[in-house]
Amino acid sequence: MSVEGEFFVSVTGSIDFAEFYDADSVYCKYRYHFGAEWSVVAGIEEGLTQMSITGSDVRRLAVWNFPLDVTFKSTNPHGWPQLILSTYGLDLFGHDVVRGYGVCHVPLTAGRHRKTVAVYVPESSSSLQQFAAWLTGRRPELIDMDILASGNGRELARMKVQGSVEVVFNVVFKDLFKLGYKNGEKRHTT
Repeated sequence: MSVEGEFFVSVTGSIDFAEFYDADSVYCKYRYHFGAEWSVVAGIEEGLTQMSITGSDVRRLAVWNFPLDVTFKSTNPHGWPQLILSTYGLDLFGHDVVRGYGVCHVPLTAGRHRKTVAVYVPESSSSLQQFAAWLTGRRPELIDMDILASGNGRELARMKVQGSVEVVFNVVFKDLFKLGYKNGEKRHTT
């Protein structure tokens, strides 16, 4: 039952696969970031995929086909949900290291959407730190993943592209048009 002034956004889909330049065994953590007036009413807000070993073909795909299923409610579109991806894998010594971070908005229109999300890894800020990271096997990591979604302080982090993740979204709205919001979709009336 919806309260007057609320709308719902239902998202299903999957984190299909990733293409990495130098990773063999990888997994992905995900979570949604959204504004203060948003809340999760059903489904899973964060999760962890299984470990995937990249294929032997040229593309080096890590296939997860991991399902997404969440429903949000809000009274305001400000703070529209974003999917934050953190990919990790094993290095030569068997340590868990970050393989990249990525972020994308949940699509603003209803229907099926396929998104390619670039994943970036933080770089050390000096040659000495790069050498120490290589020697110890510990790469720089972000402490708070929300920095990716908010944009505050992102200009301070040096990042380089490590690959991409394919995500499929199936988006359905309820009561969005009743509140006067238009998102480019044609309204169907009966």
